[in-house]
Amino acid sequence: MSNASNKPFFITTPVYYVNGKPHIGHAYTTIAADVVARFQKGSGREIFFSVGTDEHGAKIAAKAKESEKDPQVFVDEISEEFKKLWGKLHIQYSSFIRTTNPKHIAAVQKVLQTLSDTGAIYKGFYEGLYCVGCEQFKTADDLVDGKCPDHNSVPELMKEESYLMKMTELQPELTKKIKNDELAVRPERYKKEILSFLEGEKLEDISISRKNVSWGIPLPFDKTHTTYVWVDAFLNYLTVFGWDGDEKNVPKEWPADVQFIGKDILRVHATIWPVILMHLGIPVQKTLFTHGHILSGGKKMSKTLGNVIAIDDLLERFGVDGTRYLLLSAGPFGEDVDVTVERLTEKYNADLANGLGNLVSRVVKLASNLQSTTYRQQQGGEEYPEDLKKLLSGYKLSEALQYIWKKVAEANRYIDETKPWELVTTNQAEFETVMQKLLGDIAFIASWIEPFMPETAEKIKQALQERKTVPLFERI
Repeated sequence: MSNASNKPFFITTPVYYVNGKPHIGHAYTTIAADVVARFQKGSGREIFFSVGTDEHGAKIAAKAKESEKDPQVFVDEISEEFKKLWGKLHIQYSSFIRTTNPKHIAAVQKVLQTLSDTGAIYKGFYEGLYCVGCEQFKTADDLVDGKCPDHNSVPELMKEESYLMKMTELQPELTKKIKNDELAVRPERYKKEILSFLEGEKLEDISISRKNVSWGIPLPFDKTHTTYVWVDAFLNYLTVFGWDGDEKNVPKEWPADVQFIGKDILRVHATIWPVILMHLGIPVQKTLFTHGHILSGGKKMSKTLGNVIAIDDLLERFGVDGTRYLLLSAGPFGEDVDVTVERLTEKYNADLANGLGNLVSRVVKLASNLQSTTYRQQQGGEEYPEDLKKLLSGYKLSEALQYIWKKVAEANRYIDETKPWELVTTNQAEFETVMQKLLGDIAFIASWIEPFMPETAEKIKQALQERKTVPLFERI
């Protein structure tokens, strides 16, 4: 098992469930992960960034039947939709894993056989409240007025023959790992939340199989059962490297440096997933970074409320870089963020059209008056200032954008104060000095925004090089 210093920085998003087309929440997580991957790469790290789709389970089978399609055809189509969206959003992932991939299936079966052989899995009965929407058993504490809060439905009381994985015996060790940040759950509030859960109640042994769900991976030791969808999905974080399921030969990229997840899947990622790894003797993931939901007008998006904002509509209205910027600047990454089209439009005009776009346009236009054919453009624009580096390393993405936009505002203010359009006729030497500073500032800004807005960064660098104005963002 290699954890040497040559280990690439490994970042993951969850594999998204293909019961429907990708939505704004999927885009939000994936853009954030892409920004971090680009930042790490720009800082000289080798990176591996994995994305993918979770394609088994009762809910998928039901959706396929509803669409009158074979489950495999159904998942092929939806998985393709995710790939298309990542292409549109300029997501530079290293690998796209699908849980219907034959190699993944073989590795999952090998892992399950190992867990069975070592006694970590045993046959029994599982009784509990099962939410079909979540494909998860719920405790009474998870429910609000007897219903699953995410699906507003009453879970079914289910008792069936099942294979169970031992969780209870590893609870003290898991709690310790989270407490001492061997498994760092971030932001801190989510660490407190998961520790409160682990210290407040016994972690029951979990059902890892279903008897009457045909669309899934059959257990290697009992073909009448298929693998519980979460166990199947978690192993993607290792099979994405082509791992064959041998716990003694773990990919050198593991453990993941950061796994980005939404808060609705925190508990399973902080309990079931590390327990599987612990049973196998594999190190747990380093950081589990949890973000909130995207709300609209203070409420969770829903078709019933009519407040759903489609990601394709944002792309059409604001463009790719505009959409990336607006989603990640909407509020602290980790908290719930509230967006409306009106607010996004206002921010687009203020920050992008009037802010960055206006700054670049003014400076490049004025630069055509420089007498020297070359200018002392400050080099090293690729270097991130320590404060910005700290924010990006800590996944404080909206704060990082605030830091950069403070520089944009300062540069715009500097133009207004120095009035270079007057200096060009009254004091050429002073004009040159002012312009050198502004060109240098913009070069830095261009390199700092690259992880967030790669296309815009490239356009700015080109405009500086050719000294030709370019409309970056039109007011809307």
